Amino acid sequence: MILPDTVTAKYNHPTGINPMTFQDLKSRIHRGLIERIDLSKLDLLRSGELAREIGYVIEALIVEAGVPLNKQEKERLIVEVQHETFGLGPIEPLLAAPDVSDILVNSYANTYIERDGKLERTDVVFRDNMHLMQIIERIVSQVGRRIDESVPYVDARLPDGSRVNAIIPPLAIDGPALSIRRFSKDPLRLHNLITLGTVDEKIGRIMQAAVRARLNILVCGGTGTGKTTLLNVLSEFIPSDERILTIEDSAELQLKQDHVVRLETRPANIEGKGEVNQRDLVRNALRMRPNRIILGEVRGGEALDMLQAMNTGHDGSISTIHANSVRDAMARLATMVMMAGMELPDKAIREQIASAINVILHLVRFPDGTRKVVKVSEITGMEGNTIVMQDIFCFEQKGVDKDGRVVGQFVPTGVMPYFAERFRLCGIKLQPGIFEGR
Repeated sequence: MILPDTVTAKYNHPTGINPMTFQDLKSRIHRGLIERIDLSKLDLLRSGELAREIGYVIEALIVEAGVPLNKQEKERLIVEVQHETFGLGPIEPLLAAPDVSDILVNSYANTYIERDGKLERTDVVFRDNMHLMQIIERIVSQVGRRIDESVPYVDARLPDGSRVNAIIPPLAIDGPALSIRRFSKDPLRLHNLITLGTVDEKIGRIMQAAVRARLNILVCGGTGTGKTTLLNVLSEFIPSDERILTIEDSAELQLKQDHVVRLETRPANIEGKGEVNQRDLVRNALRMRPNRIILGEVRGGEALDMLQAMNTGHDGSISTIHANSVRDAMARLATMVMMAGMELPDKAIREQIASAINVILHLVRFPDGTRKVVKVSEITGMEGNTIVMQDIFCFEQKGVDKDGRVVGQFVPTGVMPYFAERFRLCGIKLQPGIFEGR
């Protein structure tokens, strides 16, 4: 659908007409449009012709309604009715705005966005809870999922790869709630992360070398710290002649290579059957002759299968995990292995982790909205029942400037990592003194 740039670029559309009158008029025009057009023939029209034809019908319906509108109100009404018919209603302009990273609909009359790392409220409103519910159902039906009282929450995705979570009554007390995590159409690359201050050039070279040397990498951090973005950046260093399998709950990764097989979990049907979880997909992936396995996020019993794959020849694997520190990531990973139902001794689990994972990248989101890799750590082995790690790079925060922005620098700890020898054997040369401290 072709829409005017001057309209889609705005989040809020001021108008002189009473908001309730406008919403009622839009609902009437929308119903009239559905009655007058033949939806089965829309695919036969080119996008420009379609927008024109729909515009003519809407203008005619506005005249029939007899409600006086100025030019701005009329343009707004035409665009919003098009959004209602072919898009996602009131949030369509937000999805068209490139600087919006999150869309958070708390209720039909309460919508927030995140822009430049900061939350702000918008004037976007739905007609009522039923209207919001219709938009949610439209989203989840596109990916073959369902949401109703028996399944009152769901994870889904939009055609552009944006991650969607929806939850409805009775679990959501004040009405349906919708959360959309957006991803750029052009994924960030390493030079973008360096420009944004997420990493510096030295850490960037280490990450690139770690992927090419087929080290097993775990990315950890809290919610919204940029784990999936960093995973995408790491994946760009995988050689194009390798077979890559991605496993995700909801497909989000945007890999640039050609030889990629994307796998996605499936929820149970209305009878409670047919579920395919991440553990099933990891097991199946091992039979598909992968060179690399990328697990979008480890969150359950698939942790055991992932570690076993890393320890049995599937090196170069990459995954993410929610954790507030590197040490927390190890504890959570051990807990998830126990969720597989195998009664393994605690020491055996830790030995599996220590031998499988080589590098951990820990991300933190700071109050100013910036995201940084605050630690690059290496697992070196076991001492008793403890996994031994050493930090290779750290981010040292000095404070904040007058505008509230975080001030600090990335510094090497001076420790020579064990994987430096792996780099040498793979023919990867790094600049002299890259690991030296101050």
